[in-house]
Amino acid sequence: MISEIKLRIGIFKKYKNLLGNLVSRDIKVRYRRSVLGMLWTVLNPLLMMIVITVVFSTLFKQNIDHFPIYYLSGSLIFSFCSETTSNALYAIIGNASLMKKVYIPKYLFPLSKVLSGLVNLGFSMIAMFGVMLLMKVEFKLSLLLLPIPVFYVFLFSTGLGLLLAAVTVFFRDIAHFYGVFVLAWTYFTPIFYPVTILPESAMKIMRINPMYHYVQYMRTLVLEGVFPGIRENIICLFIALGMLGMGTCIFYRKQDKFVLYV
Repeated sequence: MISEIKLRIGIFKKYKNLLGNLVSRDIKVRYRRSVLGMLWTVLNPLLMMIVITVVFSTLFKQNIDHFPIYYLSGSLIFSFCSETTSNALYAIIGNASLMKKVYIPKYLFPLSKVLSGLVNLGFSMIAMFGVMLLMKVEFKLSLLLLPIPVFYVFLFSTGLGLLLAAVTVFFRDIAHFYGVFVLAWTYFTPIFYPVTILPESAMKIMRINPMYHYVQYMRTLVLEGVFPGIRENIICLFIALGMLGMGTCIFYRKQDKFVLYV
């Protein structure tokens, strides 16, 4: 077991530069021929925030303190997960020609999608901090702990990305279904509405949603200035490791058959 882990680590170190190139490629392709380039990672959440704020805090009269920050703190972490997993879904299929030419650890392709999304998330955080300055929201010490929920969601997204990348090779319809699933997932996560409007029966179902816990974790740090308790950290870590373990297991069991189906 230990020798197997050492072998995997050695292979990862050998191909870490390739992983860096894949991440760089994903970022460059995303903003190719764009005048503003990576500035869109800051502008996009700001523009969405304006639209959502007008609709929900004005038209629907949702009285949420610092609504733009409430929205951004939930939206950024959810978008990181949904976008990276949607991109990871095509990671193996999109690199079929490269896999057939040379040996490359196949997990690098979906992992690169998650890592490039992590870079975008870092720039998007600038938008949230900028709005906090404009709205004169207090910068609490708890903001220093933001890497913790980001790490949890990174593990969760990596596991889900590996799972989707593997399954999509054999069942291409997953790609179409997942788009609908993400849309439903967005509304099932309290990104632009408060959970207080939900009845207890709905909350029982809501707690099954992994992103509910991660979104609430982010808001506890950003808006309440409090570090979530041990129980909430255990729940978030358990969900993340569970998805990572399941995704990794399925990916490794199926990866040798990828070349037969891509």
